[in-house]
Parts: sequence; structure tokens; C-alpha cells
Amino acid sequence: MYPFEYIEPSTLPEAVAALAEHGPDAVALAGGTDLLVMMRADTIRPKVVVNIKRIPGLSGIAATNGDVRVGALTLVRDIEKSPVLRARAPALSEAARWLGSVQIRHLATIGGNLCRAAPSAEMAPTLLALGARLHLVGVQGQRVVPVEDFFLGPGRTVLQPGEILVEISLDGLAPRSGSTYLRHSIRPLMDLALVNVAAYLALDAAGTITEARIALGAVAPTPIRARAAEAELCGHTADPALFERATEAAVAAARPISDVRSTAVYRSRMVRLLTQRALAQTLAAAQNGHVQ
Repeated sequence: MYPFEYIEPSTLPEAVAALAEHGPDAVALAGGTDLLVMMRADTIRPKVVVNIKRIPGLSGIAATNGDVRVGALTLVRDIEKSPVLRARAPALSEAARWLGSVQIRHLATIGGNLCRAAPSAEMAPTLLALGARLHLVGVQGQRVVPVEDFFLGPGRTVLQPGEILVEISLDGLAPRSGSTYLRHSIRPLMDLALVNVAAYLALDAAGTITEARIALGAVAPTPIRARAAEAELCGHTADPALFERATEAAVAAARPISDVRSTAVYRSRMVRLLTQRALAQTLAAAQNGHVQ
């Protein structure tokens, strides 16, 4: 490991100031499960590492009037096991279950997973499907960014120098709604997703789909929403033909590449399969009146 300056602030303003002072030469350390590996591999060479793990108030899960707030430093393992999230956003807990190993999940944070901005990140598609908002704090103050506007490309986000992701918030979900997270990889655990899909559906009393979100990961430079597929669904009662049209629109939205892990053709086929399964599972959850 090469030499670098290490700063461990005890407050959020101190952390913001340290990151802003050193600009692009500084990185924030949360769980470190990606950052330290990349530094050891000499993939990145920050001159300053700012450890934000000991700043109070940046972790925890709370629900108020149906809304859910998750601190950015909340451990992925805690998200996986949270009774609050299992009741109100179980797809997010399911996504957490797929991230790395149990040992990694005891170190990794949800904020770190998002700020890493990997196209295959586990947490992003579900947060896209659930309409999450990201709360950022920087030298210019606070701002709230929809998660779909957060990612700019592989490893790139809208975070400005000195800005820190502090919280993720979710609105209360409709009583007749459901959500699902599915992923495919070569190995069931300890492997990056070749494709991951998350879906959310809300129904009215007659069974008409009033709201739909479908999010795809690992098939574009950033996690994306399949908006044409969502438009196919809204305002209609679910049936096999409707879901087939939505699935084809989701496949068309994907922009997969071929690499050492998979071909683009295979990824497209997996988008089709996982979208079909996700819509069926989400519809069943919504029809049963569960927020799943």
C-alpha cells in the first residue's frame, strides 16, 4: 500500500470540509470493502482518505407514518435483517442478501454500494423501483436527488467534491402494492450480477395497475428504469399479453455489452426471463395486499 494522508473526523461538517479541501485527491471511507481492495490493487491512488464511519447519526433504519429512512452508513447486513424493511420494503432486504458474503455484509454500507456506482450494484435497482431519494450534504448545504438521477456512468455520480450521501428515504407504499428483486450470476453468492431486475406494482381496488416501475442493472452504463415497459403496464389490468409487451419493452431498454463474464445476447435473454418472473411475483404480492 502506498502512503496517503488519513483523516478521521468526528462530525459531518468536519468530514465535508476535509473532502472539499482536498477535492478529487480525497475519498470517503465507509465500509471499505471496495475502496481498500481498489487501493491495494493500485486501481485508484487517493492522496487523502477521510474515514466517515465514526460520525454519529449516519446509520440506522426508521419508519414514520409509512415512510422509511435509511442512514447511508447502515450496514448491508442490517438492511438484510431489518424487521422494518422486511415489512415495508422486503425487496430491499432481498437485494441486500445477495451482496457478497455475510462477512462483507457486516462491513459494507448501503451508501458505499451506491456511491461506488457499479452498473451491477445490488442495491440500486430496488431503490430505483421503490422511487428512493438520496439526501446529500456538502459545502453548499443540503440537497435531495432522486436515485435515478444520481448515477452518471460506471464509478461516476453527481456527488460534488466535499459532498456526502447521508440518507436514503422511501415514501410509504400503497397497501395493494408489491416489489421484487431478482438477479442472475454464474455463482449464487460472492459473484457480481450478470443481470439484476427490480419491479414495483401498485393496484387499485379493481385490480388495475396504477403505478409501475421496472429497474434493470448490469445492462447499461448505469442502473436504468425501463420507462416504456412501465408505460405499457399503467392503466391496465394484468394479463399474460400485457406482461409480454412490457417484458419486450424492458428488453428493448437494455443496452448490454459483451465482456469476459457474459455476452450481450445472453444478458438480453436474462432480462426477458427475470422481468417475466419479477412481474409475476410482484403482481401476486400486490394482489395479496402485501407490501413486498
